[in-house]
Amino acid sequence: MEKLTFESDGGERLDFFVLEQTRVAGKDYLLVTDSEGDDGEAYILRDDSGDGDQEAAYIFVEDDEECAAVGKIFSEMLEDIDLF
Repeated sequence: MEKLTFESDGGERLDFFVLEQTRVAGKDYLLVTDSEGDDGEAYILRDDSGDGDQEAAYIFVEDDEECAAVGKIFSEMLEDIDLF
C-alpha cells in the first residue's frame, strides 16, 4: 500500500495510505485511509491542481453528492470494502 504524506495549510503533516485512484469528469481522485489496518477512516481526495502545475493539490471532497458519486465508483472497484 502506497503511503503519501500531505502538509495542511497550517503546516501539519498528515499520512495517508492509498487504497485506489480513479479519474472522473477530468478530475483525479484518491481513496485513502489514515491507517494500514482494517479500522482506519476512509477519505476521498480530489486533485484541484491546474493543467500546468508541477505538483498535485489534493483536497478533501466535502460535497455530499460528489462524495457519493465517486464513492460508488470506488465501492465497485473494491468490492470487498464497504465505504458507506
